[in-house]
Amino acid sequence: MLGLFVQVLVLMVYALFVLETEMLSSAFISDQLRDSLVHLLGGSVRGLPDGTEVVVSLPGAFLASLLVSLLLNGLNWGANRLRSLGRRQELSHIVLLNALWTLPIFVWIGMWLSRSVSTSFAIFTAGVVNIVLAITLAGWGKVLLLPNEAVQIEVDTSPERKRRDWKFLLLAMSLFTVTFVWMNWALWYNVRIPHGDSVMYEEHLWNLTHGKGFRSYLDQGLFLGEHIQVIHVLLVPLHWLWPSHLLLELAETVALALGAVPTYLIARRRSGSSHVALLIACAYLLYFPVHYLDISIDLKTFRPISFGVPLMLWAINAMEQKHWKQMVTAFVLALACKEDYAIVIAPMGVWCIWNEWTNSRKRGTSIDRKTLAIGATTAVVSTAYLLFVVKLAIPWFRDGETVHYARYFEAFGETPTEIVLTMITNPQLLFMELVTVGAVIYFLRLIVPLGMPIRGWSQLLVGAPVFILLCLNNLAMQPPGPYHHFHAPLVPILVWAKCVVIGSAIESASAMNRRAVWIFSCAFSTSLLFSFSPLSIQFWDPGQEMYWRNQYVQDERARQFRKVLEKLPQSARIASTDYVHSYLTHYERSYDYSKYPRAVADYEDKVPDDTDYIVIDRRHKYSRGEYDDLDLIRELQREPEKWDLLPDETHGYFAILKRRKPAGE
Repeated sequence: MLGLFVQVLVLMVYALFVLETEMLSSAFISDQLRDSLVHLLGGSVRGLPDGTEVVVSLPGAFLASLLVSLLLNGLNWGANRLRSLGRRQELSHIVLLNALWTLPIFVWIGMWLSRSVSTSFAIFTAGVVNIVLAITLAGWGKVLLLPNEAVQIEVDTSPERKRRDWKFLLLAMSLFTVTFVWMNWALWYNVRIPHGDSVMYEEHLWNLTHGKGFRSYLDQGLFLGEHIQVIHVLLVPLHWLWPSHLLLELAETVALALGAVPTYLIARRRSGSSHVALLIACAYLLYFPVHYLDISIDLKTFRPISFGVPLMLWAINAMEQKHWKQMVTAFVLALACKEDYAIVIAPMGVWCIWNEWTNSRKRGTSIDRKTLAIGATTAVVSTAYLLFVVKLAIPWFRDGETVHYARYFEAFGETPTEIVLTMITNPQLLFMELVTVGAVIYFLRLIVPLGMPIRGWSQLLVGAPVFILLCLNNLAMQPPGPYHHFHAPLVPILVWAKCVVIGSAIESASAMNRRAVWIFSCAFSTSLLFSFSPLSIQFWDPGQEMYWRNQYVQDERARQFRKVLEKLPQSARIASTDYVHSYLTHYERSYDYSKYPRAVADYEDKVPDDTDYIVIDRRHKYSRGEYDDLDLIRELQREPEKWDLLPDETHGYFAILKRRKPAGE
């Protein structure tokens, strides 16, 4: 009874704190769903003069917490009776285990009550409110999935078991692929995918195969002036057969799903168990930072950097077996995904040297000089490649200008050299920018979904340089967490550390199984709270922006856009607002219509002089209100004699301007 009382009390207090504070509840659910829950529990919401809302009372919180606790314990007890391999656990023991797993929430409650200690402490406490719940849910999941931790489990190495686990893995990969391909394609058909940093990569292939160069007309020239990122050129043969952005979305999702295969192989080799390896590979597919590589927080759905994740995992798998040719091939392909991978490949070379040295000492054998040479070469060459790209290659394609992403580190300077020198000569500034609440939250959101694999510390150190850059990157920290694409080079390193943790459980098969179940439970619980997939809360929350009906069901705006395409000849040169721009890349020219200065318009606030049409999306959330009055459109204000506003057949969703032809044409 004491365990049940602790569960109910902790859950009730936690629910009260979360629901009464809008800032905390928004970490889980929308305001709309929060209000519904409050009213369901018999409470009421009162607005304050500062615009915030507080819950006045919540009389049903105790009953709800009691029901959740009874359901949880009953489910675990029933699963234990059905699946126990030996002595069954008593109900009281299960209740006690579940009560112990409320400890993270209990600690958080104490932190929240003490939040007045400092502003930073209060921000941190609010920032981990969903992380502590994820840990508790993972603990409950572990109790549910493990019928009896005291039972010793033998490793089943039979061919039948391996074949069965491979089939389960292929099924999991297929579910991942079908789900995310559907989501990506639905966003496309609903006109939700931006051109910049997404569809522009398909434009590269179209322009390349039509004699316009490896570029998008967003760029000041060839795309190589932005990044040395060419891996998607390998899709050209398929793109000839199917010239569509949907091809790129399919390829990216399949590539990310294939990352489960080397993950499985690494985990199986280290654990000797195909079942443990299956759990680890499935945890990779549930790892929510992987989901955000497929569809980022700002709905950018295709990034070539994502192809580097499975390639780096294959490289790690080859490296551990000393298959050096395979490793080097995978490294080269990963560098073609983006130069950022050099920042993890160089430390991996150093790790090879350190690992060979420590292992030779443990074995009492001589050091393999070939391994040392390959490790040193990897570290030196990848470092030299990064310097070459940042200091020479990209600036050369930019007519001598520095790399554009230097502005992400503007606190330290304007050029890469200036940034590095400031970091070295001003360690106080570096410390202040690096050691922040946001950095700690970012770190937790990376490692908690993998069961906090701290035992794989040497692997984690390989990823340390990338993590430091992420913490100093202004854009990557908005919000702090793996929600954009910058964390891609870290994902294979963290997955590697997860596999190493499993392999360190050499004392028994049961210990490996427990750790694998824990990692799987952490991946599942964090996917529930942080992801946007059908497993997540926000996918089903009607008040969330990522609610499935909002994003994946074709709305009136998307239907009206079809009328716009009917008015545009294929030979036209078109300037358009983002999102609409994504559909116009196969026309003669496809320009960006915005206030951002572009090279194709001589960096002036205008469209290029050869523009035939302008298409404006008036109802997208980023356009709403800006184009309500069509008379205020820039071209109609400055050059009304050159442009005609075509009759609106889209019920106000879009506006089309057509350039008048000069007299005599």
